[in-house]
Amino acid sequence: MKPLSTIRLGVLMAALTMALPMACATDASASVATLPARLNLSGVRSNTTFHRFIVTYRNGTTERSSPAAAVQNVSVAVARAGINKASLASKFVNVSFKRKLASGSSLLTTSRALNTAETQALVRQIAADPTVEHVEPDYMMQAITDVKAADTVSFTPNDPGYAGYQWDFQPGNGSAITVTGDSTSYADYGGVDLPKAWSLADGTGVTIAVIDTGLTHHPDLDTSLGDAGYDFISDSFVSGRDTDDRAPGGWDLGDWTTGDAYLASNGGCVDSNNPAEDSSWHGTHVAGTATELTNNSTGLAGTAYNAKVLPLRVLGHCGGYTSDIADAIEWASGGTVDGVPANTHVAQVINMSLGGSGTCSPTDETGKAISDAIGRGTTVVVAAGNSGDDAAYYTPSSCPGVIAVGSVGITGKRAFYSNYGSTVTIAAPGGGIYANDAASGTEVDAGFVWSTLNGGTTTPDESNYVYGGFAGTSQATPHVAGTVALILSATNAAGLPAPSPAAIGTLLTSTAHAFPSTPDQPLGTGIVDAYQAVSKAIGNDTSTPDPGAIALANGILLTGQKGDVGESLIYALSVPQGAKNLSLRSLGGTGDVSMYVSIGSAPAADGSDATYKSVKAGNNESVVLSTPTAGTYYIRLVGVKAFANVSVLGNFKAP
Repeated sequence: MKPLSTIRLGVLMAALTMALPMACATDASASVATLPARLNLSGVRSNTTFHRFIVTYRNGTTERSSPAAAVQNVSVAVARAGINKASLASKFVNVSFKRKLASGSSLLTTSRALNTAETQALVRQIAADPTVEHVEPDYMMQAITDVKAADTVSFTPNDPGYAGYQWDFQPGNGSAITVTGDSTSYADYGGVDLPKAWSLADGTGVTIAVIDTGLTHHPDLDTSLGDAGYDFISDSFVSGRDTDDRAPGGWDLGDWTTGDAYLASNGGCVDSNNPAEDSSWHGTHVAGTATELTNNSTGLAGTAYNAKVLPLRVLGHCGGYTSDIADAIEWASGGTVDGVPANTHVAQVINMSLGGSGTCSPTDETGKAISDAIGRGTTVVVAAGNSGDDAAYYTPSSCPGVIAVGSVGITGKRAFYSNYGSTVTIAAPGGGIYANDAASGTEVDAGFVWSTLNGGTTTPDESNYVYGGFAGTSQATPHVAGTVALILSATNAAGLPAPSPAAIGTLLTSTAHAFPSTPDQPLGTGIVDAYQAVSKAIGNDTSTPDPGAIALANGILLTGQKGDVGESLIYALSVPQGAKNLSLRSLGGTGDVSMYVSIGSAPAADGSDATYKSVKAGNNESVVLSTPTAGTYYIRLVGVKAFANVSVLGNFKAP
């Protein structure tokens, strides 16, 4: 095995950031307030430019079927927005039709880049036309910008590096583990328990589409579907090819941004906030964590090591466009994309360790593509992002139906960089970077997830196959995508129907093992447990629900509850994936109670580890969540005073 080539980064870059930095939208049109569902400007930032726009025309309109009519429609919007008013000839904006997306939307371009104000004005004017169903700029997404391990480590690999480096695959039961290169051991609470899961499944028969930078050849990867994949990048600057055409094969040609061509002044993305970087080989690292060959006397192991990877290249120099990513999602899941041959290896799982700023709704292009994929039976797993922010403000982590993955380190703490919030479904090991998963300090090898890489600086070096450590929600995501592949492999081998994407989400959240302590921010129901999830999928539910909990049924009022001062009662309500508007209430009666709520296990009697609390005077307590995480919610009522005739109600809107 060759040494692990790694590059030190001085700072942690914000993940899921656009190549274009943001500004708050100003109200350029009175019609905006009446059109919230017809446009999306949430990812538009200040001092940035756009020249590509995705417009969805209503069915039956001339604009939907005629490129010329679509160009005329947007050209009129340009005029209404006042963009060409008093413009110099060199700045005059013309509109061109680029192509049709798989969803039926149209991609149109302007002859020059529009600044923030011009972009906002144009989008609002396009949305004001009654033929338009939805419009958004063609946002530039990026690979999650992970941190690379600082040191160079060699080890002698059957998978010789497994025992020394892959803390993330261990049971996560608190056993002390010393990662090769470190002098200190850490209690491993972040692992996903793959050794026992592998006794039940290995991923055979399942295809995982890795929508990323593409794949490079590596002796520890099955690259047999490399040629069957596709390069969806339709812009030559981003792809590095000579033309704007897409190309067969999901191979990574490099995404470096060193050199004058990538300076922001030349239309690139390198500036003081975005330093030039060598190629990341991001897709290769992600693919290795999901499916790296195992028990082959080489390197490391993979989560679902007998699953196949279908690589789809959507990220290149400076990132990748929403329009290309949406088409890749459609194609990966069996949809049709104009100009691209039919996919002969339809994926049951999609892994996307990428994204950008802005919320995602069902009418947005990414939201529509994900909905289509889920409708075809494909489970979509995405990274929550590395901005240390609420994942609800990022795409695709806020898209309906996805399994959004947050990151923990070896100690089971939320990684300081990980996005969080109600849209995060579950956590997985992504690496905490620093000793004891602190927010700063000394980098340790136990702070990273180790996987396959290429040794090339810009273009791939086919003679230089290496391994390296990355930390980020990018690394957490393929642990979950691989676990989904294990579930599908196990159910198929057992002769059971394949669980739906919603059912898979519930399997994952209901079997996740508890965080060792309450995270500082919500991070889903717990840390993914591959063994428990696969076991439950084939009918061997080894979870241990609280035996003293009183079961609640959705919408059914439970009356006559009573207790003494200091006494507590525990209730449990199962909430499925996709449920909305969860309300947990106590009401009526006499006395005084406090309510403590946790997901996955009952909160402590004093509420010290509760995820949610309601401690008002009297008995009318409530916890309300508009977009609840799936799982079993445990409600503990504690008598501040003796109480009697109290009612308890749990209700939600079923998916």
